[in-house]
Amino acid sequence: MKFTAQQIADILEGDVVGNPEEEVSKLSKIEEGEKGSLTFLSNPKYNAYLYTTNASIAIVNNSFVLEKEIQTTLIKVDNAYKSFSKLLEFYNEVKNNKTGREQPHFIAESAEIGSNEYIGAFSYIGENVKLGDNVKIYPNSYIGDNTVIGNNTVIFSGVKIYSETQIGAYCKIHSGAIIGADGFGFAPDENGAYKAIPQIGNVIIEDHVDIGSASTIDRATLGSTIIRKGVKLDNQIQIAHNVEVGEHTVIASQTGVAGSTKIGKNCMIGGQVGIAGHVKIGNNVKVLAQAGISKNIKDNEIINGTPAFKVQDFNKSYVYFKNLPKLVTKINQLEKDIRLKQKNNE
Repeated sequence: MKFTAQQIADILEGDVVGNPEEEVSKLSKIEEGEKGSLTFLSNPKYNAYLYTTNASIAIVNNSFVLEKEIQTTLIKVDNAYKSFSKLLEFYNEVKNNKTGREQPHFIAESAEIGSNEYIGAFSYIGENVKLGDNVKIYPNSYIGDNTVIGNNTVIFSGVKIYSETQIGAYCKIHSGAIIGADGFGFAPDENGAYKAIPQIGNVIIEDHVDIGSASTIDRATLGSTIIRKGVKLDNQIQIAHNVEVGEHTVIASQTGVAGSTKIGKNCMIGGQVGIAGHVKIGNNVKVLAQAGISKNIKDNEIINGTPAFKVQDFNKSYVYFKNLPKLVTKINQLEKDIRLKQKNNE
């Protein structure tokens, strides 16, 4: 798909300096720009690349002043970085604006499908499923019975959504994610063998939630596992049964949250964090990468370490951690000196 400089300028409300009919069909870094590509310049330390790039069009700030002639057509805007981000969003919408039903697919007769849908090849849509308007189901996806998906939600290829799941509007669930599998619930019998406890709850995902590739969200034992509106989950995250993640919380890759834990609003949780079960984490909490959470955390805390504790205390303690070998040597020497002194006083 090709766009002219003038078409792009109209989208960004910018001004063309150069050839308004210059065409581009791809994006590039300014230092790697080639003919037919669009780039942007917002950081002054990259200014020199504008005079050597082969990119056909570059988005620049209105304040940018050319020092010599260039072949590249410019689009001047108030903020080049924000404008390029806006253009990426527009490009993504155009690229993913698929509609219709590819063959083969399966849709149960009892399913209700909204308007302007996209159903990719080899997708399965079960009994009593309800899809809102503009929902996109990419190929090889499974939508279990009685699932509800709101308007404008995108389910990318290979996603598996178990029965009874409720998903809101404007969500994105990326490839390989599994929503609604059984929670990890087992009880030992009299012989020590483990027997599965039926998991009969569901998963509720509210509006504007993004779920990364290969992440898993387990159904509740009873009730619901709940992901509140605006939550953003990275790739390869495990959310266990009956967990609740508060509004606009973000969680980085490879974090695991054990069962029945409640995470508050507007939290930021780093990668590879481990959170024990039945823990309550307050609002606006920040957890640094690889921390281990085993007890309740109050609002507004910054947490680090394993087991995790307040970041201020951790930083103070770290001074001693790294000096432990020296401290041990010093203590040993002091003990030796004391013993020698005691011997001399005898």
